[in-house]
Amino acid sequence: MAKVAFIGLGVMGFPMAGHLKTKGGHDVTVYNRTASKAAAWVSKFGGKSAPTPAEAAANADFVFTCVGNDDDLRSVTIGKGGVLEGMKKGAVLIDNTTASAEVARELNEAAKAKGCDFIDAPVSGGQAGAENGVLTVMCGGDEAVFQKTRAVIDAYARMVGLMGPAGSGQLTKMINQICIAGIVQGLAEGIHFGKRAGLDIEKVIDVISKGAAGSWQMENRHKTMNQGKYDFGFAVDWMRKDLDIVLTEARANGAKLPLTALVDQFYGDVQAIGGSRWDTSSLLARLEK
Repeated sequence: MAKVAFIGLGVMGFPMAGHLKTKGGHDVTVYNRTASKAAAWVSKFGGKSAPTPAEAAANADFVFTCVGNDDDLRSVTIGKGGVLEGMKKGAVLIDNTTASAEVARELNEAAKAKGCDFIDAPVSGGQAGAENGVLTVMCGGDEAVFQKTRAVIDAYARMVGLMGPAGSGQLTKMINQICIAGIVQGLAEGIHFGKRAGLDIEKVIDVISKGAAGSWQMENRHKTMNQGKYDFGFAVDWMRKDLDIVLTEARANGAKLPLTALVDQFYGDVQAIGGSRWDTSSLLARLEK
């Protein structure tokens, strides 16, 4: 059992912190900007809450963060009352936020300056993966630090891998989002085409999902897409935030991402028709409007 702090109790962080307490058996202290959410977490899982990130991180062996974006991340880590004010020497900061590789490297340097270690560890698997403790975790950092933290991360993960030095986890998450964007757009176009052709979409998917076209998105999203239901899962607003990170990094490293840039525009269309909080599979909605 380790002393653990968890900062950020959104749709992902709330269950992830819960797994650290229940499955991992760790002594967990949480912080959330909205204190009522932290109180709800303590009521459900036990553990403790703290009024600031720094106080949550005091005496912790491992400090997890899972917040919205780069600015939120800087605020709870290197900002006033951030976790690095409270972390003890030798503790590890593990960031589960989907953020830029730049901020990951920045936090790595800041942690080391305080005598601490850092792992960027964005996750994939969505709300269901977080709730079921089966997330995929892509890590960046030093090998020795990764080995020390892996057993703790395992409490909410199905797959954990070290991708390279600090920032490599975030770069790998960018690739994850590039691939998802293209797959969802292809699935949306396929379903749209099938409907226009007068085919039974359920029969079509039952056959083609067993072949080379099969994917997680096809298996898990085709039914709700076919029914025009998009009120769950990973929101369009979040995907656009992620794709902005991807496209910014691509401009810096010279990568050519024409499909990703196009799908990002398509998600903008979905936002324009009121789908900001719809699931990312709502790319079909813009084809059917």
